[in-house]
Amino acid sequence: MAQQYLLSVWHVGAYPEVDPETMQAQFAAVNAFNQEVMDAGAWVFAGGLMPHDTATTVDNTGAEMVLSDGPFAETKEHIGGFWVITAENLDEALRWAAKGSKACENKVEVRPFQGEV
Repeated sequence: MAQQYLLSVWHVGAYPEVDPETMQAQFAAVNAFNQEVMDAGAWVFAGGLMPHDTATTVDNTGAEMVLSDGPFAETKEHIGGFWVITAENLDEALRWAAKGSKACENKVEVRPFQGEV
């Protein structure tokens, strides 16, 4: 039975400065990968994220809600984008992640969604 997986793209530090020609080549590679996932029927949705310094963390676990600028984790690694796909098993999800990693030129973490309760 097919399962959904999160393929998250990780960056270390700030987004690198890339010349326009290289950036367009990366966009083309990711667009081609996206189309391949869609054509295979594995596409659920995907998105790129703005830099981590645009994040806001909401903590409403106490008596009052607290908002703080920036990501929750104080780390040099941050998520830059993601795909949600459907795959028959982890091996298939890993094959998609390998192709996605090549296309976006970054590491991709694969994590299955929890099953429905």
